[in-house]
Amino acid sequence: MTSNNHDPGVLERLFGGTSATARILDFMSTFRDWDYNKKDIAENSKVSQKHVTKALSKLEELELIKKTRNVGHSQMYKYNVDSKAAMLLEKFALELAGEECQKIADQELAKENKQTNQLEITA
Repeated sequence: MTSNNHDPGVLERLFGGTSATARILDFMSTFRDWDYNKKDIAENSKVSQKHVTKALSKLEELELIKKTRNVGHSQMYKYNVDSKAAMLLEKFALELAGEECQKIADQELAKENKQTNQLEITA
């Protein structure tokens, strides 16, 4: 089960909050072990069902997302872990996330060093 709180993923941050496809990819790759119907994808990605339908067609064509099964009248979709492109996209997203984390760590370290230097000067 996923949370309704939406923290932007690395692809959404890269392509901007208006990219429905990036939001869908972030969600589907994060929760790649499960399959979802269009409604669940829309709710968890904070994207309209209209955008989900449009994006899924393109993502299926690129083999980043695949159909898995039908549950009642709902078609289920899953991140395609068998796709080389999907795996490369995931590696790319992880690399970007690592770089973001390193920048944040460097900024925090610089703040600490500045505070330490100021304390040494006043002591």
